[in-house]
Amino acid sequence: MQLHISPSLRHVTVLPGKGVREFIKVKVGGRRLSYRILFYSLLFFTFLLRFVFVLSTVNTLDGDSKCSTIGCLGKRLGPRLLGRRLDSAVPDVIYQVLDEPIGKDELKGRDDIPQTLEDFMTEVKDKQLDAQTFAIKLRQMVSLLEQRTRTAKIQEYLYRHVASSSIPKQLHCLALRLANEHSNNAAARLQLPSPELVPALVDNSYFHFVLASDNILAAAVVAASLAQNALRPDRFVLHIITDKKTYSPMQAWFSLHPLSPAIIEVKALHHFDWFTKGKVPSSVTVQGGSSAIIANNTEKPVVIAAKLQALSPKYNSMMNHIRIHLPELFPSLSKVVFLDDDIVVQTDLSPLWDIDLNGKVNGAVETCRGKDRFVMSKRFKSYLNFSHPLIARNFDPSECAWAYGMNIFDLEAWRKTNISLTYHYWLEQNLKSDLSLWQLGTLPPGLIAFHGHVHRIDPFWHMLGLGYQENTSIAAVESAGVIHFNGRAKPWLDIAFPQLRPLWAKYINFSDKFIKGCNIRAF
Repeated sequence: MQLHISPSLRHVTVLPGKGVREFIKVKVGGRRLSYRILFYSLLFFTFLLRFVFVLSTVNTLDGDSKCSTIGCLGKRLGPRLLGRRLDSAVPDVIYQVLDEPIGKDELKGRDDIPQTLEDFMTEVKDKQLDAQTFAIKLRQMVSLLEQRTRTAKIQEYLYRHVASSSIPKQLHCLALRLANEHSNNAAARLQLPSPELVPALVDNSYFHFVLASDNILAAAVVAASLAQNALRPDRFVLHIITDKKTYSPMQAWFSLHPLSPAIIEVKALHHFDWFTKGKVPSSVTVQGGSSAIIANNTEKPVVIAAKLQALSPKYNSMMNHIRIHLPELFPSLSKVVFLDDDIVVQTDLSPLWDIDLNGKVNGAVETCRGKDRFVMSKRFKSYLNFSHPLIARNFDPSECAWAYGMNIFDLEAWRKTNISLTYHYWLEQNLKSDLSLWQLGTLPPGLIAFHGHVHRIDPFWHMLGLGYQENTSIAAVESAGVIHFNGRAKPWLDIAFPQLRPLWAKYINFSDKFIKGCNIRAF
């Protein structure tokens, strides 16, 4: 059958296959079928058929792994409209073999499994394997490589854990020499601060800073950088909290190295009434050893890394969680700035007291935006395990994270909340969940406990990443108010980045007899 349309568009001629001519006259009239409707209808159906054909073609070009919007539409609509059916080019037997789990001992003692992709392709070409044998060989090779990769990753985490948690012999030497000095030298046992300055410890007209550390050298750098960059050091009070074993050498260091006119207080945990009265919630402990953790063949390496970190005495000690109890430890203070012992102060910090927290408890730098996308790209999903229903039900994965290390805490506002109880509640939940709620460290439970109580402050006050970002801009570091060596490459370790370590080491007097005696060098 043929279709002819007259030049005037007033007649449509249909010519059947037998040669009999039939005329269909379309008259122009308001009450009859318009020839324009018929004409445009034919054009529309012609265009529709071509469009469906294009959709199917585009989907074929896109492939299964990269499906565009048009391609996916073509894949779904094209075959249905054209009466076609999509068939996979991959034999079903390959899917069946690859879906089968690997037996526990299937790969043990096997020397016929290809070690590389090149070996695999050579065997496929030489032996002309059928589909089932091809799939079996592929599954065995990939599984073997996965096992080796997992083992190597676990070893990496173990070595890094040992390197970052071990005490360098120089720091151990420093603690022993100072402890000996504390025993033999009365000048190393001075009351800190002196009696006439004790009232300043509870005077809210001073600028109060809190540092919790069992690392004497790290605490010395924080204190020196804080005092040396202060415009009014006589108004600065630094409260140093340490553990019982480190108290004597810590007191000896600051007795022999005063930072006057700044005021230094050194106290151990057992000196606090609140701590000795048993009001501290029981600390979270983890049973088992590192060998048992590493021997687990079912868990991911990142989970094993978290459990290794949890075994660290530092992680389990009260020192690591002390900041969550600041309102109870300093009941007379209304505002403090908490400093980690791996930071360096590079500017006067007294303007922090002029920042209005707008009723919030924690003034902190957010870590989800900034020029350094590697460091400043952290959100809740970076720390919390949102595959766990307990986390997924309560938090938003895209919510911006913030940083520990340099925080302004409004203790008066804090005392009106249940932040501390919330913190310990989630620690218990993480233990019950086999440490699967978040990554290692104390920041994840802090993100949860302070949720809704954080006020964002200018990033100038806290630059992060110097302990894991080797490509940090030196110019940016030098212009920051506080720099933070968060990460494993601490500046007092051999694994520190050599170009960043001088920013920390310049606050150490390497001619000091204790420093020289323990062979502590600038590198």
